[in-house]
Amino acid sequence: MSRHQTSSRQLKTRIRKLLLQKNPESGLAQIGRMPARKAINPLFSFLCSPDELLKWRAVAAMGEVVDRLAGTDMESARVIMRRYMWQLNDESGGIGWGCPEAMGEIMARNDNLADEFWCILISYIRPDGNYLEHEVLQRGVLWGVGRLAHARPKLLKTSVEYLHPYMQSGDPHLRGLAAWAAGALQNKNTASILNGLKDDSAKLSIYLDWHIKRHSVGELAKKALQMVKTE
Repeated sequence: MSRHQTSSRQLKTRIRKLLLQKNPESGLAQIGRMPARKAINPLFSFLCSPDELLKWRAVAAMGEVVDRLAGTDMESARVIMRRYMWQLNDESGGIGWGCPEAMGEIMARNDNLADEFWCILISYIRPDGNYLEHEVLQRGVLWGVGRLAHARPKLLKTSVEYLHPYMQSGDPHLRGLAAWAAGALQNKNTASILNGLKDDSAKLSIYLDWHIKRHSVGELAKKALQMVKTE
């Protein structure tokens, strides 16, 4: 094994430990101080990890790293966003696990990248856009949209209608994630759909505040209703 391969493996092991440590904020801060170009590839590999907590914390770390990179080298940050887009393209031959979540996290942290790429993220749930048919990928897109919506609601306010069909999906993950996302966008038409979900007892897992938490669709709908202005 070459010195480069050994060094890369050691870096990946170190980043993994930092992501999974008990104090995730401290781990994230240490990853954020690493040279972005060194941290990106290990983080990218963790986006498709079967370890859910590792995957989600890699999403958070990716947001931190790319946000900092954008402050000094915006074009390199754009290249990373385009890399996610390529992974979600049929021509890539890949699946794109974790890519829409990372895009949403990055844009929630960086307003310039959000202004440039928000419409791409939304296009993945638009029937007239780059619609993704894979339900698990749809969950990732809805989480990314929700993360961005809660951080920058004005940016997505006119896109709330694209969430409505997902709130009536047969998949509770899609219903719950769409309800959570829509709550940030304060739309009267959304309120009536959310009201219909208040008693939905189906459960789903959602990553919030560093942890994967179980909620019912109804719980998420009620929280979303509290945010929606119905006057």
